Amino acid sequence: MDHGVPLIATLATALGAALLLGLLAVRVRLPAIVGYLVAGILIGPYTPGMVADAAIAAELAEIGVMLLMFGVGLHFSLGDLISVRKIALPGAILQIAAATALGAVVAHGWGWSWTASIVFGLALSVASTVVLLRALESHGTLDSMNGRIAVGWLVVEDLAMVLVLVLLPPLAGSVAPENEAAARNVWTALGVTLLYVSAFITLMLVVGRKVFPRLLWQVSRTGSRELFTLCVIAVAVGIAFAAAKLFGVSFALGAFFAGTVLRESKLSHRAAEETLPLRDAFAVIFFVSVGMLFDPHILVQEPLKVVTVAGIIMLGKSVAAALLVILLRYPLNTALTVSASLAQIGEFSFILAGLGVSLKVLPVEGQNLILAGALISIALNPVLFAAVEPFQRWIREKSDVARRLEQPADPMAELPMTTDAKYLGGHVVLIGYGRVGRRIADRLLENTIPFVVAEQNREHVEQLRERGLAAVSGDAVEPLVLVQAHIARARMLVVAIPETFDVRQIVANAKQLNPDIVTLVRTHNEEEAELLTREQVGDIYLAEAELAKAMGHQVLAHYGVSQ
Repeated sequence: MDHGVPLIATLATALGAALLLGLLAVRVRLPAIVGYLVAGILIGPYTPGMVADAAIAAELAEIGVMLLMFGVGLHFSLGDLISVRKIALPGAILQIAAATALGAVVAHGWGWSWTASIVFGLALSVASTVVLLRALESHGTLDSMNGRIAVGWLVVEDLAMVLVLVLLPPLAGSVAPENEAAARNVWTALGVTLLYVSAFITLMLVVGRKVFPRLLWQVSRTGSRELFTLCVIAVAVGIAFAAAKLFGVSFALGAFFAGTVLRESKLSHRAAEETLPLRDAFAVIFFVSVGMLFDPHILVQEPLKVVTVAGIIMLGKSVAAALLVILLRYPLNTALTVSASLAQIGEFSFILAGLGVSLKVLPVEGQNLILAGALISIALNPVLFAAVEPFQRWIREKSDVARRLEQPADPMAELPMTTDAKYLGGHVVLIGYGRVGRRIADRLLENTIPFVVAEQNREHVEQLRERGLAAVSGDAVEPLVLVQAHIARARMLVVAIPETFDVRQIVANAKQLNPDIVTLVRTHNEEEAELLTREQVGDIYLAEAELAKAMGHQVLAHYGVSQ
């Protein structure tokens, strides 16, 4: 059994070090990922002390990559992406191009080849989905409009990077100096690769979407939790392995599509929940293995380059993203949230850097600089997120330009002159047109009660206008948006967005403009409800309490209990 000792030693060392360093990172208010990366550095070959087996760690990391991408695919919602496509799609593509160009120009200035510089720039252009989701969840903004835009933006970036991972090997072969034949046949190589990828994607979409959800359903009927979990993992790893062996595509792409086909099943939520511990464990090993590749001497040998890389990640691409959001006619707070979300790099950057080094199109120094930039940006990302609201309030108070950016010259930002008089007085002002707001609007329509929707998503406003309904685009925290919704003559304000701070500010502004207005607000937990109650913002509806009340009524009705 001695042959198993290196594997056990690597697992024990990696997980133990990650636990200790991850706990320490959380205690000092840093993301746990920082701890995992530092754990990898400490047990890696570039620092004194115990050195884990890098080859075994690399193989375990491959499983981590598969499960990470499987999780991305399992949560990938085409509907959510479509709902924010007009900002997420052009914004992400242009931001990737801008960040890649910035990184490539800087790297070329260091004397690198254009190929290495472009790969380097691409690695700096894509943010970490894991870091983003955890940051949005910690701030309670994952389900907000800004949260959906940021997630949609990251999904587009992820899809773009999957394409880059597929195309990089044939492109790398074509630019290798010793491979002149490949250079002459680059388009042939790319065509063959895209043909294989297209065949795999077609097979997954046509066959996989029918076969694997049915398989999952059949296994679930056995009632065995172990078999269900085993089925999900076997599908994820099996498809990824088959994709690499039969179609020549990456494990990452195979695992991603495994997740997307299983999402078609009604059991996808259960699949995500029951495989989460295993996905998290291997994701930790992935980040530890990435840390093992990092040579910390780069911090001493090339401090200026490290600072430059961190500046590109945290300042360059964030400013580019913010400008793009504003140019796409979204408010300043959306621009700040998206820019803070993108001010870090993570898993795809590591995967791309590793692939670049293995293909000899990126120097090892480039990989170390990418890892250094990741450590710094992930560590400081919570600080940037926490600064969004204070900075937003400060810049609104100090800058006329910022206030104008909140309401750009946008025809959707005000009601048309032809708006019916019933929407201009005695109406309901509905803030937010998400899952909750849409249902409220449907009930108002059923009872012919006039209302005006104030919504940050311009696409929703356009759709409402096409249906002949009154809606204005903008952030309702700004009094001007409420003015455009004719809050001064409204009878009631209904706030259907989840952000507590925004709810408080919206109600305060509405009361100033219309002291007699009746207000109803939603909230998600008892702490928020207590805070809003103390501030007397109006009638409060706690989501969990209202659901429990409605279900309780149904139970009592079945037992003939009068209510």
